[in-house]
Amino acid sequence: FHQRSLEANYTVLYLDGTYLPLRRGTVSKECIHIALGVTSYGHKAILGYDIAPNENNASWSDLLERLKGQGVQQVSLVVTDGFNGLDQLIQQAFPMAKQQRCLVHIGRNIASKVKRADRALILEQFKTIYHAINVEEAKQALDSFINEWKPHYKKVIETLESIENLLIFYEFPHQIWGSIYSTNLIESLNKEIKRQTKKKVVFPNEESLERYLVTLFGDYNFKQGQRIHKGFGQCTDTLEILFD
Repeated sequence: FHQRSLEANYTVLYLDGTYLPLRRGTVSKECIHIALGVTSYGHKAILGYDIAPNENNASWSDLLERLKGQGVQQVSLVVTDGFNGLDQLIQQAFPMAKQQRCLVHIGRNIASKVKRADRALILEQFKTIYHAINVEEAKQALDSFINEWKPHYKKVIETLESIENLLIFYEFPHQIWGSIYSTNLIESLNKEIKRQTKKKVVFPNEESLERYLVTLFGDYNFKQGQRIHKGFGQCTDTLEILFD
């Protein structure tokens, strides 16, 4: 799995971690760092993974370098949940790639730090930022959100203002916006991994976890390899130009 040849170009690379129970003397949940790629044709595949006791930048760096070693040359957009330091690693590995922070994560994070009575309204208003019809409308929605809530939650909104790469996805064709403003695509995979592993309560060693993941990811890649992800088929030519 780790030695196979990959495509040279990927339009989107999603990076996210999920935790599974593994025995190393004692049992604890360990992080599976996962890279999922989508080509300009809309074909999805798990490109690689790395197992470590906790999510960490050394594992992300190893994974990104391994992808390059397997043939990946260019990535147009990398979508992440903003793990501290990961943006620099992406910049080093794929300097031409743009980066998008997961807006669903950011919205949930804001909602978790406000009064319960304000949560539903805040989440609803935050969605207008990534459901806008163009980047100008999105910027207006973001400004309105900041102006309305900053007087009530100064530190929370200042944190939001400090985040870069909020609206990068608007630079891509509108047909794929729904897939690239968040890490939902890879998170749905992570949920499926957890659903499948409930049957196997704990992995006795790293080798058994590796075997399980290779089988699971191989099945995923086989099923998804011929499917075209929503929107990509309508703008393949535009996405291809981004690699020129």
